[in-house]
Amino acid sequence: MLEKYYETNLKRWNELVAIHASSEEYNLEGFLNGDTSLHTLEIEALGDVDEKSLLHLQCHFGLDTLSWARLGAQVTGVDFSDTAIELARKLVIKTGLEAEFLCCNIYDLPQRLDRQFDIVYTSYGVLCWLHDMETWAQIVARFLKPQGIFFLVEFHPFMWVFDDEHPSELKIIESYWHSEEPNYYDADGSYAATNAKLENKGDYEWAHPLSMVINSLIKAGLTIIEFNEYAFSVNSQQLAFMETGEDGYARLPGYDLPLMYSIKALKQKL
Repeated sequence: MLEKYYETNLKRWNELVAIHASSEEYNLEGFLNGDTSLHTLEIEALGDVDEKSLLHLQCHFGLDTLSWARLGAQVTGVDFSDTAIELARKLVIKTGLEAEFLCCNIYDLPQRLDRQFDIVYTSYGVLCWLHDMETWAQIVARFLKPQGIFFLVEFHPFMWVFDDEHPSELKIIESYWHSEEPNYYDADGSYAATNAKLENKGDYEWAHPLSMVINSLIKAGLTIIEFNEYAFSVNSQQLAFMETGEDGYARLPGYDLPLMYSIKALKQKL
């Protein structure tokens, strides 16, 4: 069944590449003119990345990966979408930046890549596409050098329980807890292009409570050195009635709830 889930998701993500590349959300033209796709949150969390090696998991078509390269990092981006990786490689040529991109399901990465990195990074809407947090965390640890840093910034799983299309109030429709069987969704549009009409409308997503994510990283031998929760989001479409402030982050009027979280973890020397 896992093959069915990932094949369905791959078809959708391959179709979304061109849609996202032309969307205002990704602002590809601005990026090619020198803008960064990174947010202040992750830039401040990782600090100076100059000459550090960085592995970006689930990189989509590589804007964040290449934005880290602009800050001096030696970057490698990984994504399961061949269409996304094809575009990422074209962007390397257009920007003149140095970057390596690998098309690979994360769970197959140890058979495809034999290096370790100063930083492993992943962000914003990534974990729901993965079925197994313990194996994921072991892979993160596998690719970190001793004293390497893992940084995750992600949408808060608590917010997944709510109906994201309800116009004026929070309505619980999903379980917070993980299930081996993913939730199935069938809809047009995406977070970056809400009005897009898709041929591949369906996708499968897994819920992962915070305890599962954190304990998986600890079990993999990583030391959690910082954990934060945020009452703002980079995604104004996370819920239907969010409002974006002057700082570029979206908030939920009338509700002081955790919209995102971040984890910084260290791989200790043996």
